[in-house]
Amino acid sequence: MNPLVGTIVLVPLLAVVAALVASVVGRVAKIPLVVFEILLGILVGPSVLGWVPATDALHAVGQFGLAFLFFMAGNEIDFHAIRGRPLRRASLGWIISLAVGVLLGVLLAPNAIAGVYVGIALCSTALGTLMPMLRDAGELRTPFGLAVTAVGAVGEFGPLLAISLFLSGRRPLAAALVLIAFAVIAAGAVWFAARGGHARFHALVRATLHTSGQFAVRVVVLAIAALVGLSLALGLDMLLGAFAAGVVVRVLLSGAAEEDAKLVETKLEAVAFGVLVPVFFIETGITFDLRGLLGDPHALLLLPIFLVLLLVVRGLPGSLAAPRGSTFADRASLTLFSATGLPIIVAVTNIGLKDHDLTSGTATALVGAGMLSVLIFPVVALLLRQRSADGGVRPPDPDRIPVEG
Repeated sequence: MNPLVGTIVLVPLLAVVAALVASVVGRVAKIPLVVFEILLGILVGPSVLGWVPATDALHAVGQFGLAFLFFMAGNEIDFHAIRGRPLRRASLGWIISLAVGVLLGVLLAPNAIAGVYVGIALCSTALGTLMPMLRDAGELRTPFGLAVTAVGAVGEFGPLLAISLFLSGRRPLAAALVLIAFAVIAAGAVWFAARGGHARFHALVRATLHTSGQFAVRVVVLAIAALVGLSLALGLDMLLGAFAAGVVVRVLLSGAAEEDAKLVETKLEAVAFGVLVPVFFIETGITFDLRGLLGDPHALLLLPIFLVLLLVVRGLPGSLAAPRGSTFADRASLTLFSATGLPIIVAVTNIGLKDHDLTSGTATALVGAGMLSVLIFPVVALLLRQRSADGGVRPPDPDRIPVEG
């Protein structure tokens, strides 16, 4: 089979098959869709069947899917809802995670710089992967769901800052100044979006919602491209720009009519989770070096160690954000959700491999641990959540739940 034809046909086919399998399996167990996308990618990739090669074109589309995943995370976070205790405790937990992660990473890795990569990878949380699951479970606006959102927001944004400060190749002071410059520009964009007076913009959004113009979607793509481009131009990680774009667009669309904003959100979810994000997870499976992992005893040993460390380094500190009155099952569930990580792990290991600071075995073991965390932790977390004090009953109007101060 022509490699290009195989990629063009098989990747969309795998996205469809993954959704069908997840729907069938979901009647028995709520396994995240991304698990099936990754597993099918491994199946058709060079490590097993070899039907779809790892190409630059596929990687480029996958990277845009990853950017859209972080954009959706930034776009869906309601910072007003998670302010106060949830965000304070989530931030404290992440700082603990970073310190412990880097310390253990240095002890496990052959040198200090590799240890920093491992530590940053271990202190991440896959918020973009968890939020659709929380929404489907009716948890997104509950106190528990807000705690997971707070932990995930810090667990995605914090590692991006750490990558920009410590893995950019600059001295920390220079990196901090560049990061501040980016923050000032992003804050200016948020201020402009929040200042009001965008009646013409919202009118054009409404006028093109059902036409080929699709002005809102085009503006979103431009916002992602502009802030990702700015990140890359400043030598920062592109995901920082994608995350910031999500925040800017959320603020900008908050001034639109409610029905228009909801329709735009539906369109963005369709583009992200229906088209681009699946390509990233399938490509992650295709590029995963399963043969190299199975043939490397050291990497095989590291994989379960990293999986346990995700629980210790990220999960336990994340449980500090549990709402008042949480049961042991709630805290255990939050621990598992907090320890679920993959996108940041993939990004960090890619940087480490590109700069020759990480060995292939260590990188593969980290990504493998991230895959297993996505496969195992959320499923168990949702089961534990059913044992919570409210018996798994969700209020009919979750948006009315008060936010802890």
